[in-house]
Amino acid sequence: MGRYFSGDIEGKFWFGLQSSDAANRFGAQGYQPEVLKYFFEKSDLVLVEQEIEDIEKSLGDKLKVIEDFFATKNGYNDDMLVEASITNQELSEYADLGLGKQIRDCIKENGSCEFEAEC
Repeated sequence: MGRYFSGDIEGKFWFGLQSSDAANRFGAQGYQPEVLKYFFEKSDLVLVEQEIEDIEKSLGDKLKVIEDFFATKNGYNDDMLVEASITNQELSEYADLGLGKQIRDCIKENGSCEFEAEC
């Protein structure tokens, strides 16, 4: 069981690592009836790209380690993360980076990006 987001972009939040309001960090605030609703427009692109850059900088060399890790695996457990020297915080940042890139690409392709995130 998991929490999903859908709309102009779709995906699943990382279990135990990524909150439903992860998209807040990219410059828009979700509002919460039963789901968080997000709307990004072209003017938000600068903030989204800046947050993506900030996450990439915070991960530094670890970004390649995580990318290489998932290039050969389709899942993970705590032991695998310890062996690869990847922390839950780094993995959480990586999950948010993926969301940010989806938002960015959607804005670039459509001029805006709207989606709902399960709480």
